[in-house]
Amino acid sequence: MSEKEKVLQRYKRSERVNHWIVALCFGLLAISGLAFFYPAFFWLTGVFGTPQLARMLHPFIGIIMFVGFMVQFFRYWKYNFLDKEDIKWMSSPVAILKGHGVGDVGKYNGGQKGMFWLMTGCMIVLVVTGLIAWRAYFAEYFPIPVVRLALLFHAWAALILIAGIIVHVYAAIWVKGTIRAMVEGVVSQAWAKKHHPRWYREMMAKNERQDKEAETETAGK
Repeated sequence: MSEKEKVLQRYKRSERVNHWIVALCFGLLAISGLAFFYPAFFWLTGVFGTPQLARMLHPFIGIIMFVGFMVQFFRYWKYNFLDKEDIKWMSSPVAILKGHGVGDVGKYNGGQKGMFWLMTGCMIVLVVTGLIAWRAYFAEYFPIPVVRLALLFHAWAALILIAGIIVHVYAAIWVKGTIRAMVEGVVSQAWAKKHHPRWYREMMAKNERQDKEAETETAGK
């Protein structure tokens, strides 16, 4: 980072650690889940050592991912309600693909908000169906047809989530400077002003208030 570069904090360390824990869990679950669902991918269970260990760990990792995501949910849900600027953003795919800023976007754009709610829905379906089908602890309490339906919906939700995450990762790579936010916790002011202008103004105003409060406190000593 250049000494002259002006940055804004986008994510605190605790937020970044939480994000990468969820991401790691998702990767492990995707690998083991695909191995169980598609015989051609069964060799992926070798990542866990043995197929038996993969099957045993899969639900426990799922619980960790769900808890981690719920922490994220309660942190960010208030920033993820759609407004007219998000509709404008979603109605301009060509401009977005060309890297142009569209609309007076807040902390998250329409695509990010859509992904947030898609992930939330899939996570809820996955944890409910996963618990129903968890043979070691809960499956015996449900009729076999219910367990079979749970497995079917579990697989559908997993595939939808995997597709969504692929888009999420691609978008993060496509928009230069986005990955830096979750690695270093900061973005350049130029990036914020271009892609999230409303959030940029809010952060600049907040920083200005904090600077004035610090000056007042210093002058009073």
